Amino acid sequence: MSAASESLRRRAYLALEGGRLGGTIGAAVEYGLIALIVSNAVAYTLQSVPEFELRYAEPLAVFENVSILAFVIEYFLRIWTAPEEPAVAEGGPMLGRLRFMLRPMMLIDFFAVGPAIIAFFVPFFDLRVLRLIRLLRLLKIARYSPALAALTHALVEERRALYGSLLLFLCALLLFAGAMHAVEGHLQPKAFGTIPDAMWWAVSTLTTVGYGDAVPVTPLGRLLAGVAMIVGLGLAALPVGIVATGFANSIHRRDFVVTFGMVARVPIFQSFNARIVSEIMDLLRAYTASSGDILSLPGERAAAMYFIVAGEVEVQLPERRLRFTAGDFFGELALLGHRMRDAAVVAVRTSRVLELAAADFESLVHKHPGLKDEVEHLIRDAAGEDWLTPEEIKEARGVREDVKA
Repeated sequence: MSAASESLRRRAYLALEGGRLGGTIGAAVEYGLIALIVSNAVAYTLQSVPEFELRYAEPLAVFENVSILAFVIEYFLRIWTAPEEPAVAEGGPMLGRLRFMLRPMMLIDFFAVGPAIIAFFVPFFDLRVLRLIRLLRLLKIARYSPALAALTHALVEERRALYGSLLLFLCALLLFAGAMHAVEGHLQPKAFGTIPDAMWWAVSTLTTVGYGDAVPVTPLGRLLAGVAMIVGLGLAALPVGIVATGFANSIHRRDFVVTFGMVARVPIFQSFNARIVSEIMDLLRAYTASSGDILSLPGERAAAMYFIVAGEVEVQLPERRLRFTAGDFFGELALLGHRMRDAAVVAVRTSRVLELAAADFESLVHKHPGLKDEVEHLIRDAAGEDWLTPEEIKEARGVREDVKA
């Protein structure tokens, strides 16, 4: 591939994956796609109203065709630019792209437009199924929502506990269905004549919905139903508590993941006392960077330093590439003045990252006047240095360097 093509692919990649870090074009692409996704959901909802669909049938058809074209272009551009992501590039252009296409978000992208393309070539395709699948486009918005990403991460981390709560629910379902079949089956054969029939009543009772289409009539049956309702309240609250706890832990992971030593070993913090280092730890903001996410871009203002809690990121310097793994940190000179980034930083695989914003650090310095002289001294020492110097690279623990051939 020519240098011009590589440069064009790189710019396209930054526009698609960089979001607001990708500059004006990246921000426009991100906000434009979000607006298109939301508009598709609104159009799908209004299209279910017969009067609205009849009146605006032609504009809705045009909007659907434009949406399909935009999403198809986005899908193939993501595949074309995939080798710009370090993890994809390591697998080779073909195999790497194939693995990239099998990622959950790429599968959602495919199924959001695939049926519409099939319906174009196969006119007898069920229109109701097509409209239902269009709702998958709303899932595309997860790509741009850090909160949804954190929630998904919490669900994955708590999956064993959720499996356990599901198993408890299934056990209670079978137990109460069998008991009600034994107590009421001979009196109400239609509702409780078999255990599968009684399971419908058990589901509606344990979930506290209570449709009322199957009701016990004996005292023992009603006592059993009351116990099922109480048990159902506890079983319904169990997964909610698990997910809420996991989500809170994901948001506040810095409280127990970051060690005091990780922060204290940063050269510019080594002269700070324990109290100041603890306050710095409180300023850290945790988030999860998926494989291919861009942490920073060259030419932008350096506004934060980063700690890698888990995973791996790649610093793409003009003449070489560096890898930072769990326990490493970089960008600390951003705290010492207005600097510009010299390299792009991309997550090689899913990584848990802690960010210390320069603005937060500056507020801490103003809060403790005694720090001002120390920081000014550090600024004088760092004057004229680049954001990532060879000395910093050597000091970073466990850094692996990949020199370009």
